Formats: sequence, structure tokens, C-alpha cells
Amino acid sequence: MLTAKEIMTTDVVAVTTDTSLKELAKKFVETRYSNMPVLDENGKLVGVISETDLVEQQRPMHIPTVMALFDWVFYLDSEKKFKEEVDRVTATTVGELCSRNVVTCSPNDSVRDLAGLMSKHKVHLLPVVEQGKMVGVVARLDLIRAMED
Repeated sequence: MLTAKEIMTTDVVAVTTDTSLKELAKKFVETRYSNMPVLDENGKLVGVISETDLVEQQRPMHIPTVMALFDWVFYLDSEKKFKEEVDRVTATTVGELCSRNVVTCSPNDSVRDLAGLMSKHKVHLLPVVEQGKMVGVVARLDLIRAMED
């Protein structure tokens, strides 16, 4: 059975947390990739950013519903969710918008394991990590290509 090591892309196009969203959009267009790993200033994997993140950043902000009762104001929506909405629409860099809950795999994970991870976590890109260092990525297209063999 094929493993991540055998199907992964090792010439990875990544962005940093300081990359502007305008520069990110340009990279998406130039590379035709829809997801990219996000690295910190030391080259460590800290997140993943997608075209969907960039598109959703432009959607209208949901203003929370409030209820006034006497002199009290009650938020009917979560204040945390409202803060996340404000952070999303005001983001200017990849680090402010990327997903930090990164699902990764190891070089020896089987294609079946990779498909399971992608399906379970609804991700399109799996950074391949070995001894704490990103050594490549597996995208959904890599899995589909592996099915041809």
C-alpha cells in the first residue's frame, strides 16, 4: 500500500504568518493551489490557509442579537463568536486568518489513513511532519492520483 512519503509533494509552496492577504491572493492565483501551509518566522508549521478562508473573510459580518430588559443588555449570541467575526473581517495578514488547528500526518501513514484523516477532519491538505519538521504535504489531488496507480 502506498504511503504519504510516496505521494507527497516535497517542493512545498508555503506562506508565513506575516504574509499580507493581498499577497496570499496573488499566490493562490499564480500557483493554482487552494491551500497552503503557514509557517512562523522560524519556519515552523503553525497553520493552514485556504481559498475558502480568504473568501469567507469578505462575507458580511453577523451583528449579534441583543435583548434589553430594564437597564440590562443581554447578548443572545456568544460574545466570543462576535469577537471572532470582528477578527475575521479586520484581518490583514495570514496569521490573523489561518486555521491553527492543523491536522498532520507522518510519512509512513497509508493512503487509506490519509483519506480517513481528510474525511474525518474535512481538510484538503495534510502537512507531512517527521520529528517535528514539515517534510511535505499531501493534497486531495495527490490521493486521487494515487488511485490511478
